[in-house]
Amino acid sequence: MTRLVGELDKLNVAYEVIVVSDGNTDSTVSEARRFKSPAVKVFDYPMNIGKGFALSLGVSQSSGALVTFIDADMELDPANIKVFIDLMRDSECDAVIGSKRHPGSRVAYPAFRRFQSAVYQLFVRLLFNLDVRDTQTGLKLFRRQVLQKAVPLLAIKRFAFDLELLVVARFLGHTKICEAPITLDYQFESTVNLAAAWNVLWDTAAIFYRLRILRYYERRRQQLLNTPADESPTLEPPGGS
Repeated sequence: MTRLVGELDKLNVAYEVIVVSDGNTDSTVSEARRFKSPAVKVFDYPMNIGKGFALSLGVSQSSGALVTFIDADMELDPANIKVFIDLMRDSECDAVIGSKRHPGSRVAYPAFRRFQSAVYQLFVRLLFNLDVRDTQTGLKLFRRQVLQKAVPLLAIKRFAFDLELLVVARFLGHTKICEAPITLDYQFESTVNLAAAWNVLWDTAAIFYRLRILRYYERRRQQLLNTPADESPTLEPPGGS
C-alpha cells in the first residue's frame, strides 16, 4: 500500500484507493486497514466470488473521472499508472490497458507462456475483432463513463472478466483502446493450471455466445435503459464491510 500511495502522491492530483478483498485469507485486508488515510477504503467479504465481482464492486465505490485497476500484490509496478494517464490524455483513449507483449514492457516471460498468450489473443481477435495483444494483464485505466455503461452489462464474475469488459466497451462504441508497457516483477515458475485454462476458454466462448447468438448485451442494455434510476440494481459486498 505504501508503494502504491507513494506513486499516486507524485501525480499531484486528488485520488482514492479502493481495496477489495475477494475472500482472501492472507494479510491484504489487515495491511490495508493499517494504512491510515482518508483516501483509502477497504471492502472485504468472506467468500471468493471472483475477480469480476471484486472489480465491479470497486468501480461502484469509486468516484473519480478516471478509474484504474491494479493487482494488490504489486507485482505490477504502480509507477506505470502515470504513463497510462499521460497516454490517455495525449491519445484521448477510452481505455489504456497494460500489455506484457508491448515492446516496451519489462517482464520475465518464458517462451512457452508467450506462445500460449499469443495463441489465445489470436483466438480473441478472430472471435471479437479486438485489436489488442494482451487482455489479461492486471493493470488497466478506464474513463468513468465507459465503465458506467459497460459494467452493468457484464455477466462474468470470475475468469474472463477483463475480456468481457473490453468486448462490451467495444460493443458500446468505445473502440479506442490503447496498449501501454508494464513492468512485471514476477517469475512465471508455476506450471499452467489446465483447469484454469479451460475455464478461461469456456468463459471466452460464453462471451461470444452472449454477444453474437443471444444478443444478451444488447437486450440487457435496453432493459437498463427502460429501468427508472431509483430501481437500478446496486452492488453490495456480501456480508462484508
